[in-house]
Amino acid sequence: MLKMLGDNWSFLMTDVTKGSDGNFERIAFLFDTRKVRLSGLACELVVPPEQLACITPDALTRQFARTPYAVSFQSGGKTFILVTLHVKYGQPNERIPELKAIATWMSDWAKDVNGWDHNLITLGDFNIDHQNDDMYKAFMSTNLHVPESLMAAPRTIFDTSKEKHFYDQIAWFDKNANVPYLSLNYKSSGYFDFTQTALSTLNLTKQELSFRISDHYPLYAEFDPR
Repeated sequence: MLKMLGDNWSFLMTDVTKGSDGNFERIAFLFDTRKVRLSGLACELVVPPEQLACITPDALTRQFARTPYAVSFQSGGKTFILVTLHVKYGQPNERIPELKAIATWMSDWAKDVNGWDHNLITLGDFNIDHQNDDMYKAFMSTNLHVPESLMAAPRTIFDTSKEKHFYDQIAWFDKNANVPYLSLNYKSSGYFDFTQTALSTLNLTKQELSFRISDHYPLYAEFDPR
């Protein structure tokens, strides 16, 4: 992919996540160096042992199945941190502790006046089945904000008008969250439907396409640093 994109593109990624829950996956950031540059921070989020299973019955009792990955970037004189993760799939009730943990982590980070930066944006596959289910409520428990235009965006190529999911998210804290909020100016968000081009070009079924490329639509959010 980088050979196709050219020399202006770069990437950072984690090592392979071992174990059955990790599914030998990596988490990566791919970025255009003409638009953004690295600003110095790259880390994986590890929950301290004393915080595991010590707050509520639905607290995280072990580390994330795939450790969330945070990288800071700079554009237009503004620094922002992207935090991405892929929540464990499993049964719905098994996902709640990870969702609650990332929401709490983001809130604590935003409140830390000595933190690297308060422009925190979380994104990734949160495996939330439906809007306003228990998983969604766990994710939004610290008042993370999802833009309205993403609320109606389909998440997978198998979604129908009767069966919609809410797996992928892009969220941040706004003025209503009572924590330091995003100083970037939000412009727009949405999704990209690649299926018609891919299906007509590759002559694949949707099922075949899901294994060849993805069963998820890419989401995007646009910000103005000024």
